Amino acid sequence: MPEALSQDEVDALLNLVQNMNEGDADGIAPSTDSGFGNAMGTPGTIPAPIPGFEQFNALPSHQINVYDFKRPERVSKSQVIALEALHEVFARNVSASLSGYLRTILEVRLISVEQFTYSEFTMSLPIPTSFNLLSCAPLEGNIILEVNPSILYPIIDRLLGGGKCEAMYLERPFTNIELALVNTILSRVMDQLKETWESVKEIDFQLYETESNPFLLQIVAPNEPIVLLSFEALMGEYSGMINVCIPFKVIEPIMPEFSQSNWFSSSKPREGRSGREQILSNIFNSRVEIAAVLGETPLSMDDILTLSEGDVIDTGVRADSPVSLLIQGRRKFRGVPGVKDGKKVVRIENEILPSDPDAEEG
Repeated sequence: MPEALSQDEVDALLNLVQNMNEGDADGIAPSTDSGFGNAMGTPGTIPAPIPGFEQFNALPSHQINVYDFKRPERVSKSQVIALEALHEVFARNVSASLSGYLRTILEVRLISVEQFTYSEFTMSLPIPTSFNLLSCAPLEGNIILEVNPSILYPIIDRLLGGGKCEAMYLERPFTNIELALVNTILSRVMDQLKETWESVKEIDFQLYETESNPFLLQIVAPNEPIVLLSFEALMGEYSGMINVCIPFKVIEPIMPEFSQSNWFSSSKPREGRSGREQILSNIFNSRVEIAAVLGETPLSMDDILTLSEGDVIDTGVRADSPVSLLIQGRRKFRGVPGVKDGKKVVRIENEILPSDPDAEEG
């Protein structure tokens, strides 16, 4: 075992560090004897600056930036800001889409846009998790969409009719039924991702492969730089992370698009129908329930309990009287019942206006 430093050697070492710090603060490297070398039995004089490097030695210390070759930053500051602006819109759109689908409030917000290596990203993920490989034609390569099970299990519980009690977090791979439900969530996220990236480039995101162990899918080398977009999803008392991992070599061809400072302020004109026409199209494709009321009559509970097979209930309505058509429980039309092609039908005669006495709910 090496001998412990004596108090004199410790003091000499502290004096050396203090002298070096004072020299750096003044912009001049210390060159006097610190006394540390004498205490250790070796010369303790710091050599003078090498001739020819006086200009470099005179530079202020704040102009020297630390660069980590293991984590090269290939995305500029302006490009990171552009990515943040783009995916804040994506987070809001995902929140609206999933909230409407789950019929509850699910908030998604962007946490950070950072540059890591692929190995650092995979090492930070839980096991098991929803680790999804997405193709992104026409770009070459794949990206990763990862959703933590801490938010996926409450979503699955909600889709299966739960939500009354606390959702369980199970440390196991997803079952086939759970994977089918997860894929419906992922499809909505990918739709919003595709729509968000349309302002930069038309990209077709498709689910290529799914794994529960992130180490089983190696899309790039472990030391390959990536851009990691981290989102937090909140649903009631539950929360979890949604990560989008984009290898730099995948988006490198379109990175100049993110250098334009005003690309997100001037949206590109979209071809196709206007917003009003799209809303009307969605409304026209909606399915509603239609019911024809042939007759109505009030009955007491005692009369209902005494009913038996063969009893006749008088509704007070003639067979040729018009019937009411109910749209989602509201009276909207009057019609005449009949038969066409062997099927019972109702021919609409007129519309029931809101001012009519028969316009109340059915």
